[in-house]
Amino acid sequence: MENNYNELKFKSLEDLYERILPALKSKVLELKHDGYSYIHEEDVWNYLKNYKWGTSRDLDLSCMVNDIFNIDKLSLNEFVTDMIKDYHRNIEQEEM
Repeated sequence: MENNYNELKFKSLEDLYERILPALKSKVLELKHDGYSYIHEEDVWNYLKNYKWGTSRDLDLSCMVNDIFNIDKLSLNEFVTDMIKDYHRNIEQEEM
């Protein structure tokens, strides 16, 4: 019986995300050790989904995990800091 791992199918992007979450967590730990403590799993996912995987066809799980582990840290950092700079903290001024 031959296993063809390239034919794994996912019901949704959420299923796929859950499947590669261990690789995302591992990469985030590495990034924290390198001083990027503000980068989260969602950031790595969103960056790759928008800039790498969105234009690719016939991606398989191993390619996606490889992309996670070999992500360009400087480009990822720029992506995240661009997102963060638009985040505004507001002081709640409603009655208590």
